[in-house]
Amino acid sequence: MENSTFMGYRRENGTVGIRNHVAILAVMDNVNGIVRNLGRLIKGTVPIPVWYGRGQFGEDDALFRRTQVGLATNPNIASVLVISLERVSAGKVAAAIAEKGVPVEHLSVQDTGGTIETIAQSMRILQRMVREASRQRRVAVPLSALTLGVECGGTDTTSGIASNPALGFVADRVVAAGGTVFLTETSEWMGAEQVLAARAVNESVAADIWKATGRIEADARARGVDIRGANPVPDNIRGGISTLEEKSLGAIIKGGTTPVCGVLPYATPAPSAGLFLMDTAAPAAESMTGIAAGGAQLIIFSTGQMNIMGCTVAPTIKVTANPRTAARLSDNVDVDVSAMLAGETLGEAGGRLFEFAREVCEGALTSAEIFGDEDIAISRIQPTV
Repeated sequence: MENSTFMGYRRENGTVGIRNHVAILAVMDNVNGIVRNLGRLIKGTVPIPVWYGRGQFGEDDALFRRTQVGLATNPNIASVLVISLERVSAGKVAAAIAEKGVPVEHLSVQDTGGTIETIAQSMRILQRMVREASRQRRVAVPLSALTLGVECGGTDTTSGIASNPALGFVADRVVAAGGTVFLTETSEWMGAEQVLAARAVNESVAADIWKATGRIEADARARGVDIRGANPVPDNIRGGISTLEEKSLGAIIKGGTTPVCGVLPYATPAPSAGLFLMDTAAPAAESMTGIAAGGAQLIIFSTGQMNIMGCTVAPTIKVTANPRTAARLSDNVDVDVSAMLAGETLGEAGGRLFEFAREVCEGALTSAEIFGDEDIAISRIQPTV
């Protein structure tokens, strides 16, 4: 991102996208079939089906709707068609999206007269939306407009000593340019809380870090699980990780070295630039969904043994430092930094990753995008009633 700029889509609400999708959002799971079919029928759209969306109350419902609206208003989305079974939920979700300054329309299956009529009316709306989106052009924008999510999965020894530091190098450059970075996966801060807390901008943020990891541990114990004893998981151990502390100290490096500005709830936008922790589950699908719903346009995913999943809304770059993974799963690897194990410097490897990230911001496709290895999963915190 030479001269701290890249070519992106400037939105009317002031955000900047690196993709220009028209989203088709399911309000609840019983219209997923329609949403998926429309995604196949109309080029230039991205379907966002969901699971559940009914029988949710209180904090669980608030989290679900916040995440839905966050995904639909991610800067990579040019406009949105909201589809629900009935009009009340369709209208509420569409109104919340409109409040964020994103063009939106909505339909309910019960009002349109069933599947066929909903698809027909939706196609006409989407044709217009896609044509309008296609008229938009990329312009030079500052790197400060970028929110980057950092993720890891399939962790092994090479993650903590090479690919995560390379990712942290990119994170530091984004923050230095005035951008924002999200570091997630709360359970993987455990064993390194003291390091993150020492980097907090104030005592309140440090206390929030300890509170988040304490809650995760308490929740696990309430279910009869000792999370400190259960981590690292078997594939981490197979990859050479010996302790929870080793895994976590390697994991937090991907967030870089800058001060921690705050701890955000799941799927919540950052209030300012800088490095923020986001309180998410560890599984990649849920974590990346929270990242994208928080407004991140790009995710960089460090993987030792390979996790192929990307995010539907935010392009996901896969970087590995494991030479066997780079060779055996080369189709899924976007950036290979295994040369760090043979003497390539952090600046050289991180610089290569940074330049590939710039290319993706300007339209280059990731392997996950090309193969369609993308999905979302919204976290749940209470059972459906």
